[in-house]
Amino acid sequence: MSNLPINFSSAANNPPVAVVAPTFSPLYQQIKALITASLQAGEWKPGELIPSEIELAARFKVSQGTVRKAIDELSAENLVVRRQGKGTFVATHHEVRAQFRFLRLMPDAGEPHQADNRIIEVKRQRAPAEVARQLEIKPSDAVIFIKRVQAFDCAPTILEELWLPGAIFKGLTAERLVAYKGPMYGLFETEFGTRMIRATEKIRAVHPDRVAAGLLQVTVDTPLLSVDRVSYTYGDRPVEVRRGLYLTDSHHYQNELS
Repeated sequence: MSNLPINFSSAANNPPVAVVAPTFSPLYQQIKALITASLQAGEWKPGELIPSEIELAARFKVSQGTVRKAIDELSAENLVVRRQGKGTFVATHHEVRAQFRFLRLMPDAGEPHQADNRIIEVKRQRAPAEVARQLEIKPSDAVIFIKRVQAFDCAPTILEELWLPGAIFKGLTAERLVAYKGPMYGLFETEFGTRMIRATEKIRAVHPDRVAAGLLQVTVDTPLLSVDRVSYTYGDRPVEVRRGLYLTDSHHYQNELS
């Protein structure tokens, strides 16, 4: 239901007509939108220092406080990172803190660390109907399908299937994924100009089928977490569908609510 104020006007022989009065977002949100547009356009690359609050205030002809409030929200949304005494930088998936933002499976003991990846399959195919709907593309459009197993301390823990829009990820191959040693989202950011901004997830408890059980080296009656994710880039554009099976005998799924 819209919260826009509505006025009704009518002529002598005409029924009332709803007239929607315009509303305006706060100034700091307008500045936030302008900065986000610059990030999306690649004016400042991931990991780069953005102009200071004073410089941005002069650029947009607003107060420094207005810019600071816009930056506060961008920081809270993990689009930029403030570093004491250094300035504000465009967030990047190559930062250690960012590498666990989209991986919520934490070890029951010890510190979280990167998994070892085993690529099972990479191929270009037509988008399945449900994947096409989630990616907001046509079922006839091409997607890159990736299947991999992630292991922690040599123990297979996550089985994932990913679908990526073929138009964006042209040239992504199994060889490229194997050769790249950093986080997968870092590869997407650096070589395909696509940064994951946010994601939605659905989680349920399941049992694996025989193929999944074999890849995770468990029995078919082992309880697993099934995590269905859609990831979005700037402009709320969906650019990844990911379905994962998580083994939680020595890990747990951790989230923060605020």
